[in-house]
Amino acid sequence: MSSAAKFSGQCPPSPTADGSDAAPFSTLTEALRQATPGTVVQLSVGTYSVASGEQFPLVVPAGVILLGNESTKGQGITIQGGGSYDSPTLGQQNVAILLGKDAQARGISVINSDDKGTGIWLESSNALVQNCTIASCGREGILATGNANPLIRDNVLKQNRISGLSMLRSSKGEVWGNTLEGSTIGLALGDQSAPLVARNRLNQNRTGIIVAGTASPVLRGNTIQNSAEIGLSLKEQALPDFGDPQSPAGNIFQNSTQFDLNVETGKTLVSVGNQVDPRKNRGPVSLQASELTQAIASPSPSRCPCPPGVSGGNSSGGNSSGEDNSGGNTSGNAGGSLPVSGGPVSGGPLVFADIRDHWAGAFIQALVDRKILSGFPDGTFRPQTSLTRVEYAALVAKAFNRPLIRPGTTFPDLPTTFWGNAAIAKASRMAFIAGFPDGTFRPNQQLTRVQGIVSLVSGLGLSGGSPGLLGVYGDRAQIPSYATNAIATATQNRIIVNHPQLNLLNPLRPTTRAEIAVMVYQALVVLRQAPVIESAFIPQPIVPTSLTDLNGHWAEPFVRSLVDQNLLTGFPDGSFHPNAAVSRAEYAVMIAKAFAPQRAAPKSTFKICPPISGQRLPSPKRPEAVFWREFPPSGSSPISPFLGFRCSFPWSMACS
Repeated sequence: MSSAAKFSGQCPPSPTADGSDAAPFSTLTEALRQATPGTVVQLSVGTYSVASGEQFPLVVPAGVILLGNESTKGQGITIQGGGSYDSPTLGQQNVAILLGKDAQARGISVINSDDKGTGIWLESSNALVQNCTIASCGREGILATGNANPLIRDNVLKQNRISGLSMLRSSKGEVWGNTLEGSTIGLALGDQSAPLVARNRLNQNRTGIIVAGTASPVLRGNTIQNSAEIGLSLKEQALPDFGDPQSPAGNIFQNSTQFDLNVETGKTLVSVGNQVDPRKNRGPVSLQASELTQAIASPSPSRCPCPPGVSGGNSSGGNSSGEDNSGGNTSGNAGGSLPVSGGPVSGGPLVFADIRDHWAGAFIQALVDRKILSGFPDGTFRPQTSLTRVEYAALVAKAFNRPLIRPGTTFPDLPTTFWGNAAIAKASRMAFIAGFPDGTFRPNQQLTRVQGIVSLVSGLGLSGGSPGLLGVYGDRAQIPSYATNAIATATQNRIIVNHPQLNLLNPLRPTTRAEIAVMVYQALVVLRQAPVIESAFIPQPIVPTSLTDLNGHWAEPFVRSLVDQNLLTGFPDGSFHPNAAVSRAEYAVMIAKAFAPQRAAPKSTFKICPPISGQRLPSPKRPEAVFWREFPPSGSSPISPFLGFRCSFPWSMACS
C-alpha cells in the first residue's frame, strides 16, 4: 500500500514520523534517509536550506523520486545550499543534490551559491533531471561524470557562474530541450564524454558550447544565440557529430559576437545542415550539403528502396506514371537479387524453407498469401538479404493504394525501359519515397532502417509521436534529427520491429527483407487492413510519466504510485487526463493489471511539511570575465581550459 509523506520546519522532529499526513517528516534530509527505491518524496512550496534544518549535500537514493511542481519548473520550491562531497572521479566538491542510480529530480529549483558550488551532481548515475530550474550556482548547474548516463530534459539552467551543464569523463546520456543561459559556458563537454545534445536553447552565454578532450557528442537541432564570444568551440581532440550528408544536424547559430564556429583541433569539422555564418568561422570547417530531400528533413521520406521478391506489376513505364504496366527487366537491376518476373514465382512453395521457424515467418507468409511478396526461383525467401530503393518502391506500390497526393516526377537516372519505373512513380506519388536534391533516384542504393520507417510514416500520413517515446531505444542517440518525430510516431503505432534486441533500433543499418516485411505488415494493421500478429520484437511505446496535469490534483499520490508500478499509463503528450471518463474496457484492463501484477517493490509517497519561511531566488549575476581562460601554451602547467582552475588533467573540477 502506498503512503504519503510530508516534511518541513513547521513540524518538530518526531521519532514516530513516517512521512504520512499524520506524521510528516520535519526535513527533506530525514525523508531521503528513510526513502527506499520507488518512494516519491513530495515537496511543498518553500525553501529547503540549512536554516530549515537540511544537511547538504542532499543524497537522493537509488530509485527515489524527488518531486516538486513540473508545470512551473519548480517555481517557489527551492533547495538552497551545498556541502562537501568526495567524488571518486573528480575529488572534493561542493554539491547541493547528489542523485543516485535511477533517481529522479523533477519540478524543483536548486541554488548552490558557494564559489565552487554545483547544483545537481551525477556520479556514474543514470538519473533523470526534468522540468527543474537550476540557477545562480557558483560553478555549474549540473555536472555528470564517471560513467553517468542521465536523461536531462526540459530544464532551465540560468545564471550559473561557470557553466549551465558540464559532462566529463565517460559520461553519455541525453540532453534534450533545455534552456541554458547567462553563464560563461552554456554547455561544457570534456574528457571522453559522448552525449546526445538535441533541441536545446543556449542564449546569452559567453560561449554556447565547448567540446574538449576526446569528447564526441552528437549535436542535433540546437539553437545557439547571442553568444558574447563564440557559439561552438572545439579544443584538443574533440570530434563532435555535427551532421553528415545522410543526417543533417539542424543546429542554428545566431548573433555570435566573434565566431559561430571556432575549431582549434587541427582537424576539419564537417558541418551538414547547420545554419552558420561562414564569415564567422575560425579554423578548418567543411560546409557540406545534405543528400536528403527537403521533404524528408521536415520530416518526410527521402530515399527508400524495397525488397526483392515483390509480386506484381514491375515494368517499363513513364517515370511520372502511377500505372502498373507489364514489361521486361532491364539494366536497372544491377544487383540481380530481385526475381526477373514481377509476379509470384511459378510453382513456388507457400511456405519457404528458410522462413519456417524464422522470427518473422508469420508476417512474411501473411504478405505472401496476399500476393504482396514472393520468393526466389530456388524456393527461398532470403529474409536476411538487404534491399534497394527500387525493390522497396515495388513493395509499397503493391502493398498500398493510397491517394496520389504528389505530382509525377521524372528521374534522369532511370531509363525509360527500366523495370521499376511504374512502381517508383506510384510510390513517389503516394508520398512514400522521393528523389535526391540533384534530381536522381538512385534505384540500387540500399535502404536503411530509418529510411524505411520514415517512408512508411510519411506514406500513411501519420503524426503525433512524442520524443519521449524514444526512451525505449538504447541507441536513440543514433537517430538522425530529421527522423525523431517519424520514429516516435512509428513507435506509438507499433510499426517498428527490432530483432534480435528489442531495445536497439539500429537506425543506420541497411534493413532486411524480413524487417521490412514486418513493418509493412504493421502498417497494414494501422490501416485496419490486416489482423494483429503478436511478436516479441515489436517495441511497446513507453509513455512519458511526467503527467504534468496531475500536479496538485487530489488523486496525484495514488495515480503516480500506480504509474510507477506500470499499472497505469498516461498519454503520449505526457498528460494523464485525471478527470476524463473511464470506459468499462479501460476499467477492466486496470483491474486485471492491478490484481495480477508482476512482482514489484511497493511504492510510497513521502510528504514533508513546507518550510516555515520561503526564500526567493537571489538576483541572478552575470559571470565575470575573470573566470574565462584559454588553454595554456604547450609544456606549461595544466590549467582547466574552461574554468580557469589549476588541475592535474585537461579538464577537471578537482581543482585548486
